[in-house]
Amino acid sequence: MKGLVVRCTGSSCVVRTDDAGLVECRIKGNFRIKGIKSTNPVAVGDYVTITEPAGGEPSYITDIGERRNYIIRRSSNLSKQSHILACNLDMCVLVVTISHPETSTVFIDRFLATAQAYRVPVTILFNKSDLYDNAERAKADALCGLYEGIGYRCIQCDSLHCNEGIAALRALLKDKVTLISGNSGVGKTTLINCLLPDLNLKTGRISDKHDTGMHTTTFSEMFQLPEGGWIIDTPGVKGFGSFDMCQEEMSHYFPEIFACSKDCRYGNCTHINEPDCAVREAVEAGKINPSRYMSYLSMMEDESGNKYRSSR
Repeated sequence: MKGLVVRCTGSSCVVRTDDAGLVECRIKGNFRIKGIKSTNPVAVGDYVTITEPAGGEPSYITDIGERRNYIIRRSSNLSKQSHILACNLDMCVLVVTISHPETSTVFIDRFLATAQAYRVPVTILFNKSDLYDNAERAKADALCGLYEGIGYRCIQCDSLHCNEGIAALRALLKDKVTLISGNSGVGKTTLINCLLPDLNLKTGRISDKHDTGMHTTTFSEMFQLPEGGWIIDTPGVKGFGSFDMCQEEMSHYFPEIFACSKDCRYGNCTHINEPDCAVREAVEAGKINPSRYMSYLSMMEDESGNKYRSSR
């Protein structure tokens, strides 16, 4: 029997089948190590084959279908293990906030580069727009201008009151499978409650001491939208370490850096300290945003163990 994985808790999965509805399944121990290096060999969005239980026996996942794509991350720069957030996606919505808590541009850029590597389009959703003061509104506008200039769609959103940006987001999500991701506290659960109010998912508060979010979502789950399509809710992501990205291809995942790289003196330029580097010249000239270049250097550092310094 075949089906779609709609929930993963770590120890078990729930599979949506045409014949039997929702089926709770386990994963056989030997399946976990069969050429799959991630901490979760089965992820939400996977199409799987399951056993049909008899006599009260539990169902088991026995095979995973070929994945069209996936989003994978390394939880920290020191970790050698990967974690698959979701599979077979049409799009990601990266939920970020200007403050309370502030989402760093390094986190945004690492997520975008990873999605670019695995060919998943990303829309950046700037949430909590109802809380902006004048300076925060200006910052949000500036970041939208930066990322839209690179080619990413940006939406400013008030998910608490289901106002600004929600209509545009609904139109974007229709008939697509979309991963909703971001740091803890950026309002992912509030956003999903706005889109699907009958779920009434539990939301958390922001830590007064650290100005960070507290986890309320503890496992990944897929929800069907009434207008068509699916959204995948995931636990908040603290950091986004790159995984299995070779240095020679890193610039490919930063569209504006890749576009400039054709004018470098050397075809294998790493854009770190080589002479006549068109990328570093573009940074100096303000054609490439310095924050994007520093994010690029940080990801190159992940793969080499070296600390790079900008020559600016």
